[in-house]
Amino acid sequence: MTCGFLIDMDGVVYRGDKLIPGADKFINELIKRNIPFMFLTNNSQRTRRDVATRLSRMGINVQESHIYTCAMATARFLALQKPNGTAYVIGEGGLLYSLHCSGYAIVDHDPDYVVVGEGRTYNCEMIEKAVQMIMKGAKLIATNPDPNCPTPAGIRPGCGAIVSILEMATGKKAFSPGKPSPVMLRAARKELGLTTNQTIVIGDTMETDILGGAQMGYKTILVLSGGSKIEDLENYAYKPDMIIDSVADLLESELLNDQAEAKLAEVCA
Repeated sequence: MTCGFLIDMDGVVYRGDKLIPGADKFINELIKRNIPFMFLTNNSQRTRRDVATRLSRMGINVQESHIYTCAMATARFLALQKPNGTAYVIGEGGLLYSLHCSGYAIVDHDPDYVVVGEGRTYNCEMIEKAVQMIMKGAKLIATNPDPNCPTPAGIRPGCGAIVSILEMATGKKAFSPGKPSPVMLRAARKELGLTTNQTIVIGDTMETDILGGAQMGYKTILVLSGGSKIEDLENYAYKPDMIIDSVADLLESELLNDQAEAKLAEVCA
């Protein structure tokens, strides 16, 4: 089977803090069959090690190299745009770590970029400071455009919501390297060593995973275990190559069965 997978996490592998039934068996089967895959997340709060540890505690034992975050995509993009630059950050550890690893210094005045990610500790003072920096010439970067983040207690404002305040206040539009941007999807594909026609995106949202895959020319699989529902598809001018209830549909017991092999062969063709 000559293909590989870029797999969304929340809504595909787990919901909140609960594993979606069969997701662990599906991933274990990919590992067993040596099929390349990478998890993509638009959450910039955690490092790839943090994410791998969280998955491990759910019964999915993967390497850090199987994780690609929007924080990584953002940091690597900025390192190409302006090597060894500076950033004022509204975000948390995963974003700060990725920027440091890409040669960026975190500053509190005169930055090259104002970079915004997910966070629970931002305040009005930080927003005001960011506005002033942007008006003085700092470029505005959003790790992702998602307006909210799911939590066990419900949704909370996401990166896109925070960035919209800065956009409205300054009149400047943010650039986002996270999903559905080609920046993130192309970089992840290259890390797996896949070509465009070998790459399959598995996701639960039409606006990010499926849109990003369609824009890149990748094949796409929509799972109905997360955000988008079957009745939502009529609202979009693009469609996934395959629709399944969950990744568990590709399994029977602990092995991919003949029907699942046929489904995967069809989408890999």
